[in-house]
Amino acid sequence: MYESLVPQIEGLLNGEPDLIANLANIAAAIKEQFGWFWVGFYLVKGDELVLGPFQGPVACTRIRMGRGVCGTVWQKASTIIVDDVEKFPGHIACSSLSRSEIVVPLISNDQVMGVLDIDSSSLSSFNETDKFYLEKIIGMISL
Repeated sequence: MYESLVPQIEGLLNGEPDLIANLANIAAAIKEQFGWFWVGFYLVKGDELVLGPFQGPVACTRIRMGRGVCGTVWQKASTIIVDDVEKFPGHIACSSLSRSEIVVPLISNDQVMGVLDIDSSSLSSFNETDKFYLEKIIGMISL
């Protein structure tokens, strides 16, 4: 499924300099392709991650560094896959329907500028293949 998604996202990003437009289209394309529960971005603004473009139900608006999966990815600057969010220390439950999660950092000039957060309503939905391709997709974003 990623083999068809990656060129689609490349096409969406090609020639479009606006970050918010690009993040919105990436979230929509990923959600459409896989049907995961929630797909979206949080962007670093000061000392918090602030909700950006997303697809899915209403979400948490602000997350502090080191809090939950997104805040931990921001702090560690590396992707985290969580097979069961209930077993992740300090998990922030924006929805009780979220069961597993993958979060990928958006890095520019060695600084995390935001994160891509994807939640699934099933346990153990994400693996190293997802990590590889989602990091590839994030690498296409101009920050």
